[in-house]
Amino acid sequence: MKPRTAPTTSTAPTTPTGRISPTARTAWAAAALVALTTALVLTIRHDGYFTDPAGLFRRYAACWALFALALLALRRVPAARVVPLLLAGAVAVTATGLVAPPRTSTDSYRYAWDGRVQSAGISPYDHAPQDPGPARLRDPWLFPTGAACQGPDRAPIPGGGPVPHCTRINRPAVHTIYPPVAEAYFLAVDRLSPGGARHKPLQIGAGLLSLGVTGALLLILRRRGRNLRPAAYWAWCPAVPIEAVNNAHVDVLGVLLAVAGLGLVAARGIGRRAAGGLVLGAAVATKLMPAVVLPGALSGVRRVRDAAAVLVPAAAFTLLAYLPYVLLSHDSVLGYLGGYVDEEGYDDPSTGSRYALLRLVLPDSWALPVLLVVIAGVSVHVMRRGDPQRPWSGALLVTGWAFVLLTPGYSWYALLLIALVALDGRWEWLGTALAGAAVYLLAPVFGHRSALSAIAYGAALLLVLLAAAVRSRRGARSVRGAARRPGTVPHP
Repeated sequence: MKPRTAPTTSTAPTTPTGRISPTARTAWAAAALVALTTALVLTIRHDGYFTDPAGLFRRYAACWALFALALLALRRVPAARVVPLLLAGAVAVTATGLVAPPRTSTDSYRYAWDGRVQSAGISPYDHAPQDPGPARLRDPWLFPTGAACQGPDRAPIPGGGPVPHCTRINRPAVHTIYPPVAEAYFLAVDRLSPGGARHKPLQIGAGLLSLGVTGALLLILRRRGRNLRPAAYWAWCPAVPIEAVNNAHVDVLGVLLAVAGLGLVAARGIGRRAAGGLVLGAAVATKLMPAVVLPGALSGVRRVRDAAAVLVPAAAFTLLAYLPYVLLSHDSVLGYLGGYVDEEGYDDPSTGSRYALLRLVLPDSWALPVLLVVIAGVSVHVMRRGDPQRPWSGALLVTGWAFVLLTPGYSWYALLLIALVALDGRWEWLGTALAGAAVYLLAPVFGHRSALSAIAYGAALLLVLLAAAVRSRRGARSVRGAARRPGTVPHP
C-alpha cells in the first residue's frame, strides 16, 4: 500500500481551474505600487544630492526596480480593473513629489522669481536676479542673508556689505532662458499663490500637469482602441514625481502640450491637424526641446498641404507667443540661451560631456555634424515611412536617438521621452531616462563625466538594440508560423 501524501496547497487564492484569481492579481499589483510609493517617499525625503549622491542614486535605482515590478504585475491585472488601479497609482506616485522641498534642482526658484517680477510689471528678460533694478522684490526665501547663505545651493550676491547676501536662484548674474509660454505659466502660478507659499504652488501645479498627462495618454490610447496599460510608463515612473513634481520642472507643461498635439495630429481631418500644430507650437514655446517631435508629427505625410497644416500653425503660435514679450522687453527675449549652449558644450564638444558616444569613435570636431546628419536621416525616414495614425512612434524614434547621441546631463529632459514611450509602448527607451539620472547624480562622485555619460548612455543604447532585435525575431517567427498554417495569409 502506498503511503498517503498531504495535498499541495498554495497561499495565493485560486479559481476552480487552479489559476490565480483576478482579485489576487490586482492585489499583487497594488502591493507593488505601495512598495514603489514608499520607496519614493524615502528617496525624495533623503537630502543627499550634495552629501550622498551615490546613496541617492542607489535609492533611485531601487525605485526603478520597484517600478519595473509594478509594471509586470499590472500586465496580469484584468482589463476592467486596469484604469482604476492605474489612476490610483498615478495619484499616489505623483503625491510623493510633494513631501519635501526641491531636492536635486534649483530651477523652480528661477520660475518663482520670473513670476514675481512679471506680477510687478517687469519683463523677466530685462533683468538678471542680482541686478539692483528689481531688488525691492527680494524676500528672505529667495534671497537669504547671513548664516542662511552657508548652504551649498546658495549663490552669492555682490554688494551686500559686511553681511553675506545670497540667492537660491542658480546663475543669478544672467537673464532668464525660458520661452514665453513657460513665462506665462510662471506668472499664472504667482498670481494664484497665497503669500508665503514658497515652493508649494509650483510643485502642486506641476503635479496637476503630470496627472493631466496621464489623462491625455489614457484618452488617446482609448480612442485608438489600444491597450491602456502603457500609460503606466508615465503615471508610475519614478522620474515623474522626482523631476516633474518635486523639482517642479516646467518641462512637464511642454510634455502635456506635446502629447495633446500629437493626439490631435493623429486624428482625421485637416482642421484637427492644424489644431495639433497650434498645440505643438505651444509646446515648443514652453521649452524648446519639444521641437524634436515635429518630424514625428509629419509621419507618412505625402502632400505639402498636409505638412503645412501642422508646421505653419506651430511656427505661427511660437512667433506670436514671443511677440508680447518682444514689445515689452528692452533686452533680448532669448536671454541666456546662447550662453547655456556654450556652457553645456553643445557647440564645442571638447569642453563638456555632450556627444559622449560619438566621441568614442570620432574626433570631437566631427561629433556635431555627424549628429545632425544622423538625426536628419532618422527624421526623413520617419516622415517617409512613418504611420500617420501613430505620429508618436516616429517622434519617439527621433527623440530617442537625439538623446542617445547628445547624451544630455540633466535627467528632467527625459520627461518628454517617457511620455512618448507611454504612447508608443516601446519600454526599452526608458533606459535612456535612467541613464540621464545616473549621469546627473553620479558625475560629482566619479568626476569623469564624459566617461560616465558614455557608459550610462551606451548601456541604454544596448538595451534598445537588444529589444529591437528580439522584437524583430518574434515578428519573423509570427510571419513564418502564419505561413505554415493552412488558410492564412502572412502579413509582412
